[in-house]
Amino acid sequence: QVQLQESGPGLLKPSQTLSLTCTVSGGSITTSYNFWTWVRQPPGKGLEWMGAISDSGITYVSPSLMRRTSISWDTSKNQFTLQLSSATPEDTAVYYCAAGNNARKSDLRGQGIQVTVSA
Repeated sequence: QVQLQESGPGLLKPSQTLSLTCTVSGGSITTSYNFWTWVRQPPGKGLEWMGAISDSGITYVSPSLMRRTSISWDTSKNQFTLQLSSATPEDTAVYYCAAGNNARKSDLRGQGIQVTVSA
């Protein structure tokens, strides 16, 4: 059974780069699902789709975040990562990694990691 676990810093200062890693266990990042996704939920708001990487390494990023967002993977470690540059307090959210056979609709999600951007 595939499981996902997010890791990374929970607190960063404005203008810093947020870097999160999702570790995939119980399956392969190249075969278990078609898409590996990042979503976030700011306090009091709904889920926001940030982007995804396909099982062949093609990346998709939300147009609203494209200038600041990079998604990559390390198949040897069965991990994929999110980098969000120039962080602002508006990037404060719970960040989730997810997986599914549709880039926009996931079948499972990690437990999430709280990230706070504050001076």
